[in-house]
Parts: sequence; structure tokens; C-alpha cells
Amino acid sequence: MKLTIIGCTGSFPGPGSPASCYLVTAFDGERDWKILLDLGSGALGVLQRYVDIKDLDGIFISHLHPDHCMDLCGMHVAIRWDPNGWNRERMLVHGPAATADRMATAYGLPLEEGMHPDYDFQHWKSRQPVKIGPFSITPYPVLHPIEESYALRVEATEPVADGTMRTSVLTYSGDTDACPELIEAAQGADMFLCEAAFEEGRDDGITGVHLTGKRAGQAAAEAGVERLLLTHIPVWTDINTVVNEAKEVYDGGIAVAVSGVTYGVFSGSQLGTPKSLPTAPVSIVRSAPAREWPGTKTK
Repeated sequence: MKLTIIGCTGSFPGPGSPASCYLVTAFDGERDWKILLDLGSGALGVLQRYVDIKDLDGIFISHLHPDHCMDLCGMHVAIRWDPNGWNRERMLVHGPAATADRMATAYGLPLEEGMHPDYDFQHWKSRQPVKIGPFSITPYPVLHPIEESYALRVEATEPVADGTMRTSVLTYSGDTDACPELIEAAQGADMFLCEAAFEEGRDDGITGVHLTGKRAGQAAAEAGVERLLLTHIPVWTDINTVVNEAKEVYDGGIAVAVSGVTYGVFSGSQLGTPKSLPTAPVSIVRSAPAREWPGTKTK
């Protein structure tokens, strides 16, 4: 199983990354399956550097704050209005019960039809795994100020070189404060993709919203995960601060999510390099006459 960080900035897109979106791929012996964990603000553009959206097998939404789901609106346009046609089945979307209505409202569509012609909306049921290709995705309710918020435990069973099957485990925290369900979701994971939006001392008066680096590290230690990948760090939270907090309480491998980086979930190795923006020379078709603002003097 491979994890590519599409977007990892907390709460809204930052200058170096969109909001939350993670591309996960696994091989079933015949083909690669591709799923998304969240599709937050600004993620759809960067996503297209790494995958043709028609090749996605499903989108799995942790909760309905815009930084985790709002680019479903852009995906809807890509599906509905492609002049060459979508030419495949509706896109599978698993999420909270209100997902379909929330997206319809965001785009100003009637609720009855909404985006149902484009998306096959399915609702999470706590701790009930969803199976697709080599993946099994299990939602665990976590502590965040919205009606439904889930951590997602993603297990992928794939063939390896010796002909046997191996299961690797990625746990994605979604957005949460410390809670027993987060530990349950992360138990023994090969990689724990965990939010760390808050800082100790600065955000002590806010409970039930986000983790600090220290609380993320404590969850990783209690769950016995192999390695911790810190994510959802807002532009106003210092990366070094949350990393140092995590290091104080967790002895395993620690890294910080960066947009464009791909990891092997079982190995922890970085694979490939981030893809930069496509570049092209500036092209002027027809020059306009030079103009001056009224009242200015030319030397």
C-alpha cells in the first residue's frame, strides 16, 4: 500500500499545500486500486498531477468540514460537464449521513437530485468495515465539533514477491482531540497519519477539537504504531514545536506530511519525488498599446 500526500495543511489551504486529501493505492494481484481519504479545499487541482480522476475507485470522507470535503463540488463539475463524457459508473463516496445534502447545498442544487447522478453516496456505520478491491476501511467515531467525525483504519491485503499475501495498515485520524476510539483505530498500525493542529500551552483552553503534537505522540505510543506521520498543521502552528512535542512521548519514527511525497505504508520509505507545477512560456498573442495612469509624467 502506498500513501501520497495531496493536501496536508490544516483548516484551509496553505501556500505550500491544499487542505486535507490523501491518495492511497494498493495492488490486488491484477491492478492497482486507488482511493482518496478526504477531498478538502484546493486538493482537486494537485490531485490531477498524480492520478486521472477517472481512475479513482472511491472517495472516503472523514467529516464534513470544508477543508476535508469541499472539493467534491469541483469533482462534481468534472464528472457532470466533461465534454467527452464521464463514461464510467458513478463515483463512490462514503461519508457521514449528511454528505449528499451538504454538497447539494454548497453548490445550490435541489436536495432531491443534488449530486446523486454523479456520486454513489454511502453512509458510514461505526466500526463496520467497507471493502473495495484489496482495501478494508473501517470508521471509528472520534472527538470533533461536528455531528459525525471519523478516524479511518485502512487495511490492504496484497500479494508479495514470495507469493504470500501481506496486510498493511494505515490509520488516518481525521480531525479529533484525544479519545479512546482514536487509539482503537490506530492499534498496531504500520503508519499513523495523525493531525497535530494545536500547540501545548497556546491552545490549552480549547478542548474537543484538535490534537497537539504531544497528544498525537501519546496516541501513537498507546496504540503501538510503527511510525507517526504528523499532518493537518495550520500555517500558524510551528512544525518544529509539534514535532518536538511528539518526540518527547513517542519513541518510534516521526515525519511531517508534505504535499507530493509518497510513502510505502509498510516500509515507511519515501517513494519518488513530488511533481512540480507544469510550466510554459508566457505567450502574448497581440500586444496592447502602452498606457499611463492619468496625471503621471513620463521622464
